[in-house]
Amino acid sequence: MAKVLYTARAHVTGGRDGHGRSDDGALEVDLRRPTELGGEGGGTNPEQLFAVGYAACFESALGVVAGRQHVDAGGVAIDSEVSLLPTGDGGFRLAVVLDVSVPGVEDRDAAAALVRAAHEVCPYSNATRGNIDVELRLEGTDI
Repeated sequence: MAKVLYTARAHVTGGRDGHGRSDDGALEVDLRRPTELGGEGGGTNPEQLFAVGYAACFESALGVVAGRQHVDAGGVAIDSEVSLLPTGDGGFRLAVVLDVSVPGVEDRDAAAALVRAAHEVCPYSNATRGNIDVELRLEGTDI
């Protein structure tokens, strides 16, 4: 087994209508089903947490890739979407869209190459590859 760099720990009670807290207390959230799923809203949900986590991780991965290539990517921004879909057999699956802006790289092909390279480095991308559909976009256009 590889050397562990970091381990996050959290405790959740009540599922989608419960409460979640990281072990250090830095993250504490009320969990609520969204109104679209018959809930009352008023809290966050696993899909939102996944969307924020994936986008943050992906942006860091893009920074690593840009740094390795000695490229200043500028103020990278990522809009992420995580959709919950039925599998057709009573289960559920996720689909992700990551729409990336790389303002420090004017050449569109070079920016797209950075995004694709980040997708190979990002731990979320590696964890989900082959399990969920992940669509990459550069400023609104599929790449």
